[in-house]
Amino acid sequence: MPKDYPRSLRIAELIQRELAELIRLRLHDPRVGMVTITDVDVSSDNKHAKVFFTALISQEQLADVSAGLQHAAGFLRSELARGLKLRVVPDLHFAHDPSVERGARLSKLIDDALYAGTDQVE
Repeated sequence: MPKDYPRSLRIAELIQRELAELIRLRLHDPRVGMVTITDVDVSSDNKHAKVFFTALISQEQLADVSAGLQHAAGFLRSELARGLKLRVVPDLHFAHDPSVERGARLSKLIDDALYAGTDQVE
């Protein structure tokens, strides 16, 4: 492997892939619905992983989803340990990733600005 692709990035990609499957197939917490894992950031010592997620829900429901994921962190970590052949499986810390919602809002603003002038021409 090249030096510009460190082990922590490879581990983060593996964790992201595995967590997405585990949440979709094995996690039965009603607070956690349709959640997308957008990114995983693993510390340099591989002991902690910050998992960024997004869900198309309201701000009130976001706290419930975050609490559900944090509650399931131990279960998810033990399932990761079974599926991944790592000496140390990192502790999972979940954080909401607002980039998808921000991108959708900016896209709507751009569309509104572009099409606002076409209504006046007719």
